Amino acid sequence: MTTAQHTTRTTTVDGRLRTVLSAGERPPRVTAVSATLTHLWRAMMAFKHFPVQLIDIVLMPLIFLLMFTYLFGGAFADSTEEYLQFYLPGVMVQAVVMMTVYTGTSLNTDIHKGVFDRFRTLPFWQPATLAGSLLGDVLRYVVALTTTVLLGLLLGFRPDGGALGVVLAMLVLIVFGFSVSWIFAALGVVASEPERVSGTSMIVLYPLLFMSNIFVMPETMPGWMQGVVDANPMSHAATASRALMHGSADFWDVGLVLCVCVGLVAVFGPLTMRLYRTKNAR
Repeated sequence: MTTAQHTTRTTTVDGRLRTVLSAGERPPRVTAVSATLTHLWRAMMAFKHFPVQLIDIVLMPLIFLLMFTYLFGGAFADSTEEYLQFYLPGVMVQAVVMMTVYTGTSLNTDIHKGVFDRFRTLPFWQPATLAGSLLGDVLRYVVALTTTVLLGLLLGFRPDGGALGVVLAMLVLIVFGFSVSWIFAALGVVASEPERVSGTSMIVLYPLLFMSNIFVMPETMPGWMQGVVDANPMSHAATASRALMHGSADFWDVGLVLCVCVGLVAVFGPLTMRLYRTKNAR
């Protein structure tokens, strides 16, 4: 076959290929919203394929609620019933914050398995992988908070704020958990392995949890620690949760924790996105 014949045949094949590809209507370009919703659905499907993770989400806050109420409630508040009224809104904060660690761990796992390497070859808004995963974690928060409240009601918890107060407290804590999850998302992008994410997170989280007003009133602590407790964002979340559930919330109880949420997202949101883009560029 001569060069001219080969060129003519190649041109003919290319022309036929273009005809076939252009025969159908071209699909619309994927928007940022649709890409985020797709990854949100992917995150939700993880519960279907790996339902065992729901055990941790449900059991962890329930175990803490039962253990602290009946082992330490009498020592902390002279009555397990009184301590339950104080502790349950706080353990809801603890449950949500502990769930945020899954954000960084699952993100780091996907990165090291090469899943995100496949995603970055596709023509969609790349931060949708992060945004969708973070929104998918909202389901974790809803499950953990709902089961904790239901158990508390069975044990004798009675919110003076009624059902509306409970729902508002849950919404505030979901927003708080979403904002905190950006911290661990950033850690998940840069960590060398998933175990580093969970290990480092626990080292940071446990001191912050116990140096807050989740478990006991700050007035029982030394003066220097009271200042730490007052500055701890988890204390603000616990205060807002208690105030809403017991019907004593004012503007600053909720406004302060929402300001903290805005600050966390404003700082760690762009940082996480930048770290993710930099990692993709390597």
